[in-house]
Amino acid sequence: MRRILCSTGALIGRPNGRDWRLLAGCRERLQCDGYEFMFYDTWYPEAGKITTFVEKIGLPVFAWHCEKGVGELLAENEGAEAARLFSLNCQMAAGLGARLMVLHLWNGKISDAHIERNIAAVPMLLEIAEKHGIGLTVENVVCSHRDPLTNWRAVLMRHPDMGLTLDTKMAAFHNQLEAFYAPENDDLWQKNIRHIHINDYGGGYRDFANLRTLHPGQGRIDFAPFFRRLRAARYAGDFTVEATSFLPDGVIHWDDLNRTFAWLREQLSLDAEQAEGQGPGGAAAG
Repeated sequence: MRRILCSTGALIGRPNGRDWRLLAGCRERLQCDGYEFMFYDTWYPEAGKITTFVEKIGLPVFAWHCEKGVGELLAENEGAEAARLFSLNCQMAAGLGARLMVLHLWNGKISDAHIERNIAAVPMLLEIAEKHGIGLTVENVVCSHRDPLTNWRAVLMRHPDMGLTLDTKMAAFHNQLEAFYAPENDDLWQKNIRHIHINDYGGGYRDFANLRTLHPGQGRIDFAPFFRRLRAARYAGDFTVEATSFLPDGVIHWDDLNRTFAWLREQLSLDAEQAEGQGPGGAAAG
């Protein structure tokens, strides 16, 4: 695998009216291997139109980012509604050929305030995902009470085989990126981390004012040790670039994404060379 995917959320957001029709130009403009489709809460009334459109333009969707409100509903004890919406997300994902789901198990202002409620719903979520042939992964998203690694470990205590999506920006936000290089977390790489979001971060510890998702080289993350860790772990999953690529006027900057795809492709090529003893390790972004 090791495909380079583009998040549709990097292209579509509030500044351009969350207009899913803008995806029509993706295949001609972007030099990636496929897409991770990010579904927004305002799109449910148009869900059928959206999936028909995506299928019509032939957009290769390999991963699906579940609508983020599902985690909030779980924390609010709205399990039935969470199950309904999660099922719909799985149905859409499977219909477009995606086989991996990225989930914010906790989310929003309520975040992980009631994390036990969220974790208690995992068996239900796994059952629904399996029914649709979807591999479920939990992302290390922003926490308000604990931290993502602690929450991951709590999930894994009950579900040791749970899939995880590691987001570099989210890890840096909680000052946890280096923790994933430590030997005590080798098991996560060997068994659980099945997808990676590559993004940069320009803020400090839990700096909510600087949560913008940046392209590598625009923030403070040193990616050299990160790629060394991937190489040591022989990570073979896909990567998604989520870096915001539209300005406040909503205009998409396609070239920014293509530069990031080229940079990531270079890092993976260097990774392969180093693994074979033919060249240097991954270089830092810049």
